[in-house]
Amino acid sequence: MTATVSFTIDSPLGPRPATVTYERKGAGEPLLLLHGIGHHLQAWHPVIDILAAEHEVIAVDLPGFGASDPLPAGVPYDLATVAPALGSLCAALGVERPHVAGNSLGGLLALEMARTHLVRSVTALSPAGFWSQAERRYAFAALRSMRVGARALPRPTLERLSRTGAGRAALTGTIYARPARRAPEAVVAETLALRDATGFEKTLAAGGSVLFTDDVPGLPVTIAWGGNDRLLLRRQGVRAKRVIPGARLVRLPGCGHVPMNDDPALVSRVILDTARQASSGAPGPTPDAAAWSGAQRGGAQRGGEAQQAV
Repeated sequence: MTATVSFTIDSPLGPRPATVTYERKGAGEPLLLLHGIGHHLQAWHPVIDILAAEHEVIAVDLPGFGASDPLPAGVPYDLATVAPALGSLCAALGVERPHVAGNSLGGLLALEMARTHLVRSVTALSPAGFWSQAERRYAFAALRSMRVGARALPRPTLERLSRTGAGRAALTGTIYARPARRAPEAVVAETLALRDATGFEKTLAAGGSVLFTDDVPGLPVTIAWGGNDRLLLRRQGVRAKRVIPGARLVRLPGCGHVPMNDDPALVSRVILDTARQASSGAPGPTPDAAAWSGAQRGGAQRGGEAQQAV
């Protein structure tokens, strides 16, 4: 069940109010879940119950997405504003330094929160910010195309398409490796979320110059990439590993850009393993980026198991 929380954020224009929609479930150390651009917190529904068995899970609609209000007029949708705003959100919810898992834009925000010491562990699923300029242009063009399509479809047509596997593939095949597994009502809801996202264009504009270039030492970091990611190509994981050499780099076989629906058990295990590492204080593996690159060329891997780049 969703709820809302209001709080004050710092911005270039001074303190401003913000209101965010969230879901909260489970008990234990807090775990914050951040979705990607144009999506909403329901992207995490396939894994929330698994994660909530060990954690107090807080899934949020980012400002300007899902049911959350847009940022106040003139406030930028950039890392310097949104990441601290998420810290303020946690404070408003009575949460101190949660574990955080994010996908795409959410993964980039999770890493930025880690860089500024706001979290205790990070799992970044296909995070933005490790692209070449050509890869960024490709991804942004694909996202804009999806947005145009979502806005052009009358709702009856959207609902009709969602009732067939081929229709779900046409609507969401860019982000899921197994779109036919997505429930029809979920496809309708996320397409409407993409259509109505007030923060979409401003977030893309802010992301045009973003590269994540800082290490994140002192806490567990996992970078996980879907083996069938069609939006942010998995070679970007090699760059992420070079930027954050202490990170665990794993591949998610059979998963697309938004892997939570493609393999909920696998994605949950990767997130929980990272959080357990922080809780135990044990050092984690630091796989080599060259091995990851070689694994990409090595042919089919066993499904249902994260492949470490070792």
